[in-house]
Amino acid sequence: MQFRPSLQRELLAWTLGGLVVVWSAFIWFGYLTGEHEADELTDGHLASVTSLLLAQRATAFTSQPDAAALSNPSLKAHDYQHSMSVVIWDRDGRVLARTGEAPLPDFGLDDGFQTVALGPKQVPWRMFVRWNDGERERRVAVLVPIEERDALAEDIAEQVATPGLWLLPVVALVLVLAVRRGLRPLNQLSEQVRSLEVGQALQLKVPPHEEFQTMVKAIETLSNRYTSALQRERDLANEFAHELRTPLASLQLHVELLKTAPPDAMPALLQRLDQDAQRSAAVIRDLLALARASRTQLAEDAASFNLAELVRQVAADYGDKAYQARHELSVCAPDTVMLRGYSSLLEMALRNLIENSLAHTPPGTLIEVLVGTEPVSIEVRDTARPGAQEGAAHEIMGLGLGHQVVQKVAAIHGAGFAKTACPERAATGHRMGPLRDIAS
Repeated sequence: MQFRPSLQRELLAWTLGGLVVVWSAFIWFGYLTGEHEADELTDGHLASVTSLLLAQRATAFTSQPDAAALSNPSLKAHDYQHSMSVVIWDRDGRVLARTGEAPLPDFGLDDGFQTVALGPKQVPWRMFVRWNDGERERRVAVLVPIEERDALAEDIAEQVATPGLWLLPVVALVLVLAVRRGLRPLNQLSEQVRSLEVGQALQLKVPPHEEFQTMVKAIETLSNRYTSALQRERDLANEFAHELRTPLASLQLHVELLKTAPPDAMPALLQRLDQDAQRSAAVIRDLLALARASRTQLAEDAASFNLAELVRQVAADYGDKAYQARHELSVCAPDTVMLRGYSSLLEMALRNLIENSLAHTPPGTLIEVLVGTEPVSIEVRDTARPGAQEGAAHEIMGLGLGHQVVQKVAAIHGAGFAKTACPERAATGHRMGPLRDIAS
């Protein structure tokens, strides 16, 4: 089974990945902040004890030969209680009092916070040293082991960071549920699109979210165009089957007659065969024109063009043919009539109408091509001259499909196709209009 990317999985991966990175950074900075604040807390404790001792009277301090006894574990009442050591000197450097396990520091150390290594093993201690105010009669040093301070800092940092580690899975689970819930409309729309069948009418339940409107509109447009194309294909197949049945049957009949016909009947049969072949060619040409109209509407973009100039060019192409058939062909159009649409389809429809007039009207007929502006329209009008012979018209070669082509082109441009008449001039014609601009 081929693995396919999933928008939901990708979105969850990026969201959870970003969450882990940001959350880890917060936990790390929280850990560092916890350590820093624990160090600050220890230094503040040292300074507080020093200030408390300096506030006592000088006679309150006596030397304790067994100073380590004051740090008995039984005196510890809190987890964060430090095992502090205290040294008090007089102005001459004599030790007035001393408690705790710390080795005796040098009297000449600078005042303030500092880290010193004491004893034979050079164990690091955090120390705060200060003179009393005024006469500088006493000097107090308060010490705490660096190991104990770091242990306290680590413990506080862990207490700060641990809730973040516990909350990370909870927040991740909430994000997963939120993403799945947020993508539910997209999943539902995907299921609807997946369940569509060929030729089925589109019935999508559009989500109310603004982001889906463009996508749903595109899906509906694509589905409608596909359904229309499928219907046109079926109609075209039916037209081919229906319209070609008669000329092909006639061709087959005359071919069979040729096999047994006497020599004097050959010319008439050959003439009928030629007419049937021309009729079949005309039918195929019109059917292909219908197919081209459908394909152009689906595959090409509409463009702006000068309709009046197009009409004049098409009419000029039929000048020689009209002259040979003893017809008069004229154009009545303004200089410019701009239209947005398919110029190739309108040219095909106009040629169809002109060829229809040249083939179906007697010699001497005036064929006028009229271009209207308000509204935009095209009309091909036939005006019979007095004395024209009706029987002189050319024989109809098509089966009416030409008008279906024109009607299709007119419908693409939002126009109708109808027959017109002008009794006072004995004129008849066909009109496409009003032609409307096709949107982009």
